[in-house]
Amino acid sequence: MKYTPKSPALLLLEDGTVFHGKAAGAIGIATGEICFNTGMTGYQEIFTDPSYTRQLMVMTSVHIGNYGIKLSESESTEIKISGLICRNLSPIPSRKDSDMSIQDFLVQNKMVTLTDVDTRAIVRHIRSKGSMNAIISTSTQDIETLKKN
Repeated sequence: MKYTPKSPALLLLEDGTVFHGKAAGAIGIATGEICFNTGMTGYQEIFTDPSYTRQLMVMTSVHIGNYGIKLSESESTEIKISGLICRNLSPIPSRKDSDMSIQDFLVQNKMVTLTDVDTRAIVRHIRSKGSMNAIISTSTQDIETLKKN
């Protein structure tokens, strides 16, 4: 497997808190209400679940993408979340009958993704501070510019 360097990325919360990580998926900016899901499996179903429309999803399970994407297992015809935040994104699916890797799925669906970030710290923060909006940026690290969005 060839190593692909990851670009810096960040999560900016409405209260000004910043979490730094690495970019995955599509390059760009995603906004929405930040929420989290503690499921150990079913990440594809979560991404395509209409109840999460326009939310930034923090996945608390350490490895996301390890069994790949099987298109027939989607909850709807498209991704509903506006952005994804996870600790580790597995580049190679272990399931033989998967249709594609999660990275390919995220790029194909133009999903901005932040990885290599402490998701436990993010969840503790939003649980103690309450619901808030946030921005994921994989294209700029300029916090002042992002605050204007």
